[in-house]
Amino acid sequence: MSSGRATARTTPHSSWPSWTPLSRRLRDPGPTLETARHVSEDLVDGLSGPRVRAAARGIRRLLAADGVGLADLSGRLLTAGALPPDVEVHSMIEQVLHTENQCRKAEVVALPLIVHDELAGVLVVAGTARMTALREVAGLSEAALERGRLEASAEDAAEAELRALRAEISPHFVYNALTVIAGLVRPDPDRSRELMLDFADYIRYSLASHGEYTTVADEFHAIETYLALQRAVLGDRLRVQVRVAPEVLPVAIPYLVLQPLVENAVRHGIEHRSGGGTVTVLGEAEGTDCVISVDDDGVGMEPGTAERLLAGAGDSTSMGLANVDRRLRNVYGPWFGLVVETADGEGTRVVVRVPRFQPGVMP
Repeated sequence: MSSGRATARTTPHSSWPSWTPLSRRLRDPGPTLETARHVSEDLVDGLSGPRVRAAARGIRRLLAADGVGLADLSGRLLTAGALPPDVEVHSMIEQVLHTENQCRKAEVVALPLIVHDELAGVLVVAGTARMTALREVAGLSEAALERGRLEASAEDAAEAELRALRAEISPHFVYNALTVIAGLVRPDPDRSRELMLDFADYIRYSLASHGEYTTVADEFHAIETYLALQRAVLGDRLRVQVRVAPEVLPVAIPYLVLQPLVENAVRHGIEHRSGGGTVTVLGEAEGTDCVISVDDDGVGMEPGTAERLLAGAGDSTSMGLANVDRRLRNVYGPWFGLVVETADGEGTRVVVRVPRFQPGVMP
């Protein structure tokens, strides 16, 4: 006799569908991401660079392709793996270079690589990879090429700024210095010879090819040479004080960042003051920083004018201040630019603060 009580039939646990966390079922993305990173690094120097074949090998791994080729605008092709011998790959590349359109023959696809709306080269892939994957890899390659161009442009801009600083040697100063030296040849030949050697040092340091970085010691030597020449030109109108702590002398700094500040102090602060004035240059250590100040008690300027000069909005004779500020920020970060303290008729103080040790900054 049934009790009327319903019983539920259970399925043994062993027959349940197996369940694995999604993170375990997915393939580890680490190797793929690492390969993509290497491809980006290998393409930074462009499609004519030394690591293009390595980039082609990486793209082949990403797409699991039979063969991959990368061609620059000249049609020069570097490959990884095998491209079908019965397909005229070079004619496909020529077609893409002339039309900037994708080209497909059999299982070979040639895609244009566009950077800044301009054709940069061609990506060739042989195999069964899907077009979505091909386009993603083409986009990755284009981004790497664009980054390389931007980095090259930044380096060109830095070199242009350095050339601009070198070109700021005042013809007026050169003429006056040589006139003073010539005037001393007969009455004081020893003094004339000393100043001529100073002038040669000044020109050599300012114009000769240098590395990107130098030392505080070398910059202070250039400063002292320049000030010696200016004292010969201006006489008692220019008074000078230069003091630097020994512990900051070996500190590496960007080449030609202090000398323009001293030149500005003399040219714009002291020369235009009827009674002359004093330029003081101090270098000292403050904790892990090197702090260098250039003071003059000359004519000064309105604070708004100083802001415009730092922004690069001044006249062509004052561009050195903006160039130095920008170079310091590019090397050390936004906290290490110039600080300018000034007021009309109250002189000017410019402060440079840099780390005493910075990775990658070596003379």
